[in-house]
Amino acid sequence: MTGANSFQVSGYGPERAGWTRVFARDSVARRMDWPILLAAGALSLLGTLLVYSATRNRTELNQGDPYFFLFRHLLNTGIGLALMVAIVWIGHRALRTAVPLLYGASLFLILLVLTPLGSTINGAHSWIKLPGGFSLQPSEFVKLTIILGMAMLLATRVDAGDKQYPDHRTVLQALGLAVVPMLIVMLMPDLGSVMVMVVIVLGVLLASGASNRWVFGLIGTGTAGALAVWQLGILDDYQINRFAAFANPELDPAGVGYNTNQARIAIGSGGLTGSGLFHGSQTTGQFVPEQQTDFVFTVAGEELGFVGAGLIIVLLGVILWRACRIARDTPDLYGTIVAAGVVAWFAFQAFENIGMTLGIMPVTGLPLPFVSYGGSSMFSVWMAVGLLQSITVQRPMSA
Repeated sequence: MTGANSFQVSGYGPERAGWTRVFARDSVARRMDWPILLAAGALSLLGTLLVYSATRNRTELNQGDPYFFLFRHLLNTGIGLALMVAIVWIGHRALRTAVPLLYGASLFLILLVLTPLGSTINGAHSWIKLPGGFSLQPSEFVKLTIILGMAMLLATRVDAGDKQYPDHRTVLQALGLAVVPMLIVMLMPDLGSVMVMVVIVLGVLLASGASNRWVFGLIGTGTAGALAVWQLGILDDYQINRFAAFANPELDPAGVGYNTNQARIAIGSGGLTGSGLFHGSQTTGQFVPEQQTDFVFTVAGEELGFVGAGLIIVLLGVILWRACRIARDTPDLYGTIVAAGVVAWFAFQAFENIGMTLGIMPVTGLPLPFVSYGGSSMFSVWMAVGLLQSITVQRPMSA
């Protein structure tokens, strides 16, 4: 690109001073994917209202301050936006060179969870307690590093023109990179996060153009591994009970099946337009556990009805649709794989979270992207949006 009004967005040199010209013809602001940004922002704002509704009367959680979770959720969203801007500023290509450092840092953090510094929340020993009452869930950031790490390995020789598709040795190295953190997360055990990571790996392999034998082999290995985990007793009792309750909802309606049953009651009572924001009887009566995090979708279903719950799904669909377009239109394999990994992550995690509130998926403790309360989740999904925006911004104008 040339001319006084152009702005070179794909480089890494002095042209970055062009950030001061954000309204130039080819500026960063004009090249960003605004549907993704607006949809993610709308979800976060809607999530703020739902989190507030779910916690304003929960004195045992909000320390007597009805706005406690509302302000924290807004703070988490603000930090997430700042992280997104930072990633767009740095650029996904520059992050490519920092992948070994990011990968090592993520391994260090998840290993810390297995030390006395780790803490257990809702049965999962996957958190690190921080000063000020905050906590960090490193497995949320591992999802990002798996995407970036596998993309770096699978795309290096293809983007350099040496190969048309990743060879078997490269695929094996990429799988090894992903398996190490997944095994550590399984030891916590955080089965929900492992499920997301497996889907990410499948999405990345499909986008890379690797042989379908690897995809089918991974599916078979994953199935065999799941059976082995079940037979060897690696899962905790509460996780086994959740799967048992999913298979038979009437098994223990007052025990392990309580969450799902109450969630379905809340969503079903909302009807078409809901009972009105802050007026849900199930939410106000505190019948649904963990309603600000894992079961936040039930607040939308009860208080905003089918219309409000459907809006959440539509907004998530907009993000996935635009991310798929980014993956399709990106000329380099690295960008394609990164975007596809984000699509696989968001799609499965949203499906699992909404599905478990409807009783069609087992309860795994996964948050709803952009909506559920939780700093680690909010940071990681906005960082993923930053990667998508960076791919769009740095894409050649002819692409």
